[in-house]
Amino acid sequence: MKLLFDLLNKRSVSGDEAEISAFIVNYVTKRSLGWKVQPVIFSGEEFHDCVLLKFGIPKTAVFAHLDTIGFMTRYQNQLVAVGGPEIIAGTKLVGKDNKGEISCKVLGDEDSCFHDFPRGIEAGTRLSFEQTIRLDDEYIQAAYLDNRLGIYNALKLCETIDNGWVIFSTYEEHGGGSMPFLLKFIQENAPIRQALISDITWITEGVQHHNGVVISIRDKFIPRRVFMDKIIDLAEKSGIPFQVEVEAHGGSDGREVQFSPYAIDWCFIGAAEDHVHTPDEKVSLADLDSMIRMYRFLLKEL
Repeated sequence: MKLLFDLLNKRSVSGDEAEISAFIVNYVTKRSLGWKVQPVIFSGEEFHDCVLLKFGIPKTAVFAHLDTIGFMTRYQNQLVAVGGPEIIAGTKLVGKDNKGEISCKVLGDEDSCFHDFPRGIEAGTRLSFEQTIRLDDEYIQAAYLDNRLGIYNALKLCETIDNGWVIFSTYEEHGGGSMPFLLKFIQENAPIRQALISDITWITEGVQHHNGVVISIRDKFIPRRVFMDKIIDLAEKSGIPFQVEVEAHGGSDGREVQFSPYAIDWCFIGAAEDHVHTPDEKVSLADLDSMIRMYRFLLKEL
């Protein structure tokens, strides 16, 4: 799991995805020689920090977002949330400004949040949860499994995919924004009619660890039923463990697919985690395995 550990140790709070983007381009450039199909890579300033991989003749696109939640420093030691982190007093944060490395703790609550670093931190500095990876026979627990596991799944898919787009987007945790130009580029160059969202969802009363990858029938937004029925029918034929979720809240890059001017079906498929948006996110290894296998199966069948 070296790749996953490498991903977990990269920082990329929304709007600051350059490091993880460069890592992925370097990884793909080196490893793709051993993949079933070598992709065409689209990256660089034209795409900001997004990375697009085109395999063969695509019919389906898989999206995985690169960014994480975190914090941004303001004035007088204030912190402003980026995305929706759980604000828990005493949580350790790390980062870097022009004066050096930063390690501090969160003080206060959602209404008034500060850090305890002994010197002033330059305004606009992004801070991430300190990373501590815990792995046993059943679970992985760490900060930012959302969406490092989604990225990991997408990169594992690249090893076997014949045809399709695999796309790494930005800004997802803080309102989105990269998907419109990504979708426009895709539809102008190698158009698709369906998309899968490689992301991580929640443990709830209806979704539990070890029961398989989650196929989301709805979050705040509702995909088209005809496509959902097709996905679930294929999942049943696969023999791979899965569970379905129905939620009233939450969202993903699927929202921007649905709101785009293109007639593209979409479905969110991902493992579920406990302790969402904290340094202690927890996912079943069996569910991660079923996620990887389900994506490989679906990309062959769709």
